Amino acid sequence: MLLHVPARARPGHLPLVFALHGSGGDGAAILAQSKLEASSDRHGFLVAAPDAGIPVERGFVWNIPGVPTVTGKIPGPGDADDVAFLKTAIDWLAEQGCADRTRVYATGLSGGGRMTSWLGCVASDRFAAIAPVVGLRAGNPLASDPTRPDPATCTPSRPMPVISFAGDADGTNPVQGGGAGYWQYTMEAAETRWAALNGCRAGPLRRDLAANLYERLHTQCRAGAEVVSHILRGGGHVWTADNDVMWRFFDAHRR
Repeated sequence: MLLHVPARARPGHLPLVFALHGSGGDGAAILAQSKLEASSDRHGFLVAAPDAGIPVERGFVWNIPGVPTVTGKIPGPGDADDVAFLKTAIDWLAEQGCADRTRVYATGLSGGGRMTSWLGCVASDRFAAIAPVVGLRAGNPLASDPTRPDPATCTPSRPMPVISFAGDADGTNPVQGGGAGYWQYTMEAAETRWAALNGCRAGPLRRDLAANLYERLHTQCRAGAEVVSHILRGGGHVWTADNDVMWRFFDAHRR
């Protein structure tokens, strides 16, 4: 696992952001793609960039139980438990006096975005907020109707603040749904499910943020756990996130 310590970091427990690579990538790749090290230096948070636990030809893929990887294989009981590994990493960094357990966040690209979503579903006791990039999910596709998320596969123990980023020209994880077996339901269906889990009473509100960017927003949520999506018009399957916007969202939430 690669760890970036912000320039001019003060001694003590710092906020921690996990950056999860895309399928077939590794920790070094996501740091290069996301430019989160520069954001870390500006804002003063740690960045941890682990490798996923399942090796493939040129990199690694994440273990999301019941969901096929990009190779088409569904992880089995003998495959690495990535959630357990990330929890262990949090514990170790906290015990070393580096990370603030109440300010741990996750983001990730593509398959790393799906893994980020999975952490929101199954590790809400460890993560204060999540920010999937071209990878927002709210559980596995429902077996009987894959155009809907399966509510049994996403049961966070507390409201989970979510900000996600995507492009409406993404052909790999299309915002309009379809695609590979691990994808299927729309991004808006994922947002709606998270809003229901968080008890949001208002939304979705859609508004333009720029000529090429719009936002969907669910508010009045339990514990202030808003659900926000920023969609880049013409954006593809790349890092579409505004890192400063992401950090402001993270910085507003504690566990």
